[in-house]
Amino acid sequence: MEKEMVILVDENDIQLGLMEKIEAHEKALLHRAFSVFIFNDKGELMLQQRALHKYHSPGLWTNTCCSHQRDGESNIEAGKRRLQEEMGFTVELTETTSFIYKAPFDNGLTEHEYDHVMLGNYNDEPEINLDEVASWKWMPLPEVKDDIALNPHLYTEWFKIIFEKFYAKLNQSA
Repeated sequence: MEKEMVILVDENDIQLGLMEKIEAHEKALLHRAFSVFIFNDKGELMLQQRALHKYHSPGLWTNTCCSHQRDGESNIEAGKRRLQEEMGFTVELTETTSFIYKAPFDNGLTEHEYDHVMLGNYNDEPEINLDEVASWKWMPLPEVKDDIALNPHLYTEWFKIIFEKFYAKLNQSA
């Protein structure tokens, strides 16, 4: 099996090189990533529950999909690829914002990412990949916000950060 590489970047998202994903997370090095948020026509967000065997944040709820760009792949291409791989569909995506965050995990790994946030619209049921996703659901944004406040331990760190930083922008897009 080929090792998954991530794109190391500086604070301006300039590519510095490539590194195996696990090593980048062990060393907490800044690397490029993306987070996709899919809304339906009712303004509900499609959430996914990460598969229970994931190496970090297993079983936690998060945005529709997220991952890392491959070398030479645009943010939009990466978002569409991973949406298909995880959720079994693809839609047009729009990149809305980006930000840097750092989140250490109990297992000694750290996410230190230059995260590109993308939005899309979809109204059907996904065909989830059970290797990646345990479950999914549609939720209105105010309900997501309230549930994060009541049950923060049920959500991924990056999702909570994005929600706090960009709630108003997401709410306008919903």
